[in-house]
Amino acid sequence: MMTQDSHSIPSLENDILKVLTRDATRTLSAPELAQAIAAEADWRSLLMPIRRAAVAMAQSGRLVIYRKGKPADPLDFRGVYRVGLPRLD
Repeated sequence: MMTQDSHSIPSLENDILKVLTRDATRTLSAPELAQAIAAEADWRSLLMPIRRAAVAMAQSGRLVIYRKGKPADPLDFRGVYRVGLPRLD
């Protein structure tokens, strides 16, 4: 079983980018990312680490956090969110 601690932050960030680059036009929710990363393991334990990694990555411009289809402030969002790669358009 995979725990929060089995993914270091840089490793988790790399895993998030790998999943997102499979289809760069899509956005994914935290549970979708967790399931893609952890597969059959306990993906729920990755939800908070994914959120923390997503915030850090959004602050550095490597991904975008979306709320209700619009980019959200990575330091000030609540509830359900999705993440995607920055768009070049």
